Amino acid sequence: MARLAGVDLPRNKRMDIALTYIYGIGKALAKDILNAAEVPLSKRTDDLDDNETRRIREVIEARQIKVEGDLRREVGMNVKRLMDLGCFRGLRHRKGLPVRGQRTHTNARTRKGPRKGQAIKRKTEGTGA
Repeated sequence: MARLAGVDLPRNKRMDIALTYIYGIGKALAKDILNAAEVPLSKRTDDLDDNETRRIREVIEARQIKVEGDLRREVGMNVKRLMDLGCFRGLRHRKGLPVRGQRTHTNARTRKGPRKGQAIKRKTEGTGA
């Protein structure tokens, strides 16, 4: 099993897909990395030898691509900075609402969580003449 950037790559997947399991590497970047490392895109992770794994690791380090822990830390610090500043985006993060201008009257269930439900209003008896 190939291990890159602290992530076990899935078994028997094409390398261009398997690299996307690393946080911070998408399809386009995975193809660029494999081309630079001279590894065929269609090669499977099970067929990868140590030399190819080393070349992929060297390409990621040479390009100084932030992946996994470093990238997660940077993104977290960016969000924390916005919240500390008290800017609009920071307030939206703090409240757990959509940040990029989406509507919240309906939808936005992913950020807001499950519906709370309506409070039932009952008429009080004995009021009136």
